[in-house]
Parts: sequence; C-alpha cells; structure tokens
Amino acid sequence: MKNKSLVSINDFTREEHIHILDLAGAFERRPKQRILEDFVVATLFFEPSTRTRLSFESAATRLGARVIGFSEPGSSSVQKGESLRDTIRTVSNYADLIVMRHPREGSARFASEVSKVPVINAGDGANQHPTQTLLDLYSIRKTQGTLDNLNIAFIGDLKYGRTVHSLTMALCNYNTTFHLVSPAELKLPSSVKMHIKEKQLGYHQYTELSEVIPKVDILYMTRIQKERFQDPMEYEKVKNSYILRNNMLDNAKTNLRILHPLPRVNEITYDVDDNPKAYYFTQALNGVFVRQALLAAILGVVE
Repeated sequence: MKNKSLVSINDFTREEHIHILDLAGAFERRPKQRILEDFVVATLFFEPSTRTRLSFESAATRLGARVIGFSEPGSSSVQKGESLRDTIRTVSNYADLIVMRHPREGSARFASEVSKVPVINAGDGANQHPTQTLLDLYSIRKTQGTLDNLNIAFIGDLKYGRTVHSLTMALCNYNTTFHLVSPAELKLPSSVKMHIKEKQLGYHQYTELSEVIPKVDILYMTRIQKERFQDPMEYEKVKNSYILRNNMLDNAKTNLRILHPLPRVNEITYDVDDNPKAYYFTQALNGVFVRQALLAAILGVVE
C-alpha cells in the first residue's frame, strides 16, 4: 500500500481492507507513536467537515506528523480562482500525502492523477467516502466479531449518501444481506445495486423503518442531506422520513448496533444515546485509529 492513493473503496483489495483493520486495532491499543515525525500531511477541505477533518488531523498528530492545509476554500487561493489542478500540484510540493474533501464527484480521482504524492479521498460529492467505509467496517467487525453473513440495514438518504455507496461496495466482499429503507425519491442508485447483483447477494427494499429493525444486525442511519437537493421543496418532502426512537428497539436482536456517519439532525432521538445498542459516538472515535493505520501504511512506515 506504500505510496498508493485511496480514492475509491475498490482501490484496495479485501485483503488490504482487512490489513488496515488489523493495523487499526494495534493503534487503538497504542494510539500515540511518533512514527511520522519526518512527514507532512496536507488536509484540503473544500467542503465543511468536523469529524473527518479533525480525526485525520488527530490521527496525524498522534503519530507525530505535521499538518498543513485549510478547512474551507475561502481561506485559500481557490477564492482567487485557482484551479483544482494548480492547487493540488502546488500542495504536493509541500506535503508527503494529501487528504482532500471536495463537493464535486470525480475530484479526488483527478487530484490523484495530478498529484506528486498519494491522495486520500475524504469525500467527493455524493460519490464515495472510503475512509468512512473502513472505519464502518472496523466498527461492524468489532461489535459483531465478523464481517461475514450479516444483515445490514441502510436507512434514509441512499441516493446521495456517499457513505452508503462506499460501504455497500465494500460489504459486497462478504456474504451480506442488504436491507434498504428509503423514500422512493432517495433509493440506492442502480449503479451501486449492480455491485450487489454481480456478487449474487440478496437485497430487500422497504419504505418503513419498523419492518427491518427485528431482522438486522446493523442499523445504519443516515441524515437526509439538505445540501444535495437543488429544490428546497423536494428536501422538505422527505426530511423527516425516518426517525429512530428508543422504544422502537424493544424487539431488536440483542447484538444489534446502531451506526451513523454523523452529523445527525433529528433522525435519531436523544433518548437512543443511552441505549447500549447505540454505537455511533464510538464509531466516530474508531475513525482516528483507522486513519492512523491508513496514514502509516500509505507513507510506508508499517507493513
């Protein structure tokens, strides 16, 4: 994996996914190691982020790397009209690795093609979010003891949800049964369903959240993303489609865990937070360990 960009979750093999998860476990046991003191990591966030940006910066800092970059394009030369190509070419002179989030689909692949150093995609529009996928896999394996033969439910915005797209593709490497819950307007795109079909795996589509809760091992909630809608009225129609409340979990399996890439709006009520099945804040913490593993592997300081 040394010097290899991570743009799509499919850029890494199943074996490489597992290797990253194993490394993340080692970093969870010992998170502070000064193994990246000779490296500079650039975090370029052209789109707002809290967890992804801060967890990458936390991961790099805990390993001793220096972090440069920006958290919004208004604080960079992008505001002056600089092209993405020129920004990436310039920053790749200053850093050993670039972490980038951008609102335009395909931007991360383009950046990896013009950069002199590896690029990690921290989210490109509604396309993919591979590092979120790896921390999701880590969270699933940690709570279930396996990644195989699980029933996984995705709830909410399956059309624009890049976390759902990437995780679905990754879970196709395992014997997963998918339960897809969304309004008709926000169904999982056919291009993502094709990955499920190619692996001859099962998927079921629903419009009611209550139908799937007793059946599944993982309940993956997502917010309806207002910023992805061009028509505000379309967002208003679907924004409160699914709200998970604590009393809805009474008939859930004992091993059920609730994941959410965060931020949440109102799709999970606060009374769920104290339920032992709620795992989303620990899931966010897991992102630090997984991103430590990625930085260390791509920069070649671990094998």
